[in-house]
Amino acid sequence: MKKLFIPIIMAALISGLSGCNENTDPSLWSEKKTDEWFSKTAWYADWNVKPDPSVSKKEMAVAWHKNKERWQKAFSFLKETNLDTLELRRYDLDGNNLYVLVSEYQTKDENEAKFEAHRRYADIQYVAKGSEIIQITPLAMRDTITQEYDATRDIEFFTVKEHASYNADPGRFFVFFPGDAHKPGLRTGPEPQPVRKIVVKLLLD
Repeated sequence: MKKLFIPIIMAALISGLSGCNENTDPSLWSEKKTDEWFSKTAWYADWNVKPDPSVSKKEMAVAWHKNKERWQKAFSFLKETNLDTLELRRYDLDGNNLYVLVSEYQTKDENEAKFEAHRRYADIQYVAKGSEIIQITPLAMRDTITQEYDATRDIEFFTVKEHASYNADPGRFFVFFPGDAHKPGLRTGPEPQPVRKIVVKLLLD
């Protein structure tokens, strides 16, 4: 009886540990559980701006749980700061681990811009004033490299085979991971218009 009892206990322990891993490791979550987490506003500090549908739910959940403090600090800054009055400069929230770039510019024609991607940082991009088109595609759609990767700036430029276009305005934010090629700053109509852009650069460990 004792010999049978020990394997049963071991099986129960293994099953329990497996269940714990599934609860704490977002990479093991079901699609339903990932959707439930993403639909709540706690992960972006209950900010009254919504994530764009282009944001990868699974990748966001995995990255957020890997470095909660950094993501929480980023979204708390966006929520609690008057983004309309910030000076146009860099703001360090945690040195090179987490910083914010504030800029203003005129939107441009898509032929005047280039697709870009990063290897070490994730971007949270938010249009605080105005609106623009952001073209997005998986990095696998990269075609011709027009500027080799610059490690200092963590950026490379290239053309792509195909892409989708998304409208960026004060009602939504975007998150770009290293696998997301993106071309921001494009005009929404026939004429350029002014935009105020907030970009949070978050180092991925």
